[in-house]
Amino acid sequence: MIAHWNSRNASACSQTPEDLMKKSLVPERYQHYYQNLHYSPVIDTGAFVFLSGVTAARPNEPVPTDPEAQFHKAFDKLATYLSEAGLGFEHIVELTSFHVDLRKHIDVFSAVKDQYIGEPYPAWSAIGVTEFIPVNALVEMRVVAMR
Repeated sequence: MIAHWNSRNASACSQTPEDLMKKSLVPERYQHYYQNLHYSPVIDTGAFVFLSGVTAARPNEPVPTDPEAQFHKAFDKLATYLSEAGLGFEHIVELTSFHVDLRKHIDVFSAVKDQYIGEPYPAWSAIGVTEFIPVNALVEMRVVAMR
């Protein structure tokens, strides 16, 4: 059941409007996403935390062309986002990964993923795409985590 707050059900609802609000969390290094591109890398709703697409892109750094190195950098960035919400990889309940050349790189991606995410494994969907905004990016990950 999802509870929505309004003045009519305020007395019946145990949550306040503040409890139901979403909070934007932006790691210091990635403030430009919020300021220039107008999106939140992390939205914290209390019970659930939603992460926008995470690539290996960094401000003023090229994306590594080596797939394994790139995947590690993407997971390191994902760790930064999770940490901003006070969470870790064990809190991930759903991972959606988008891949350029999915079949070519899926074994390497899976091996890297398994170095960060352990049992019980989250739900995971891997989807092939043609390109991303960052030049040379091979993967973008979207995550839902739960407290």
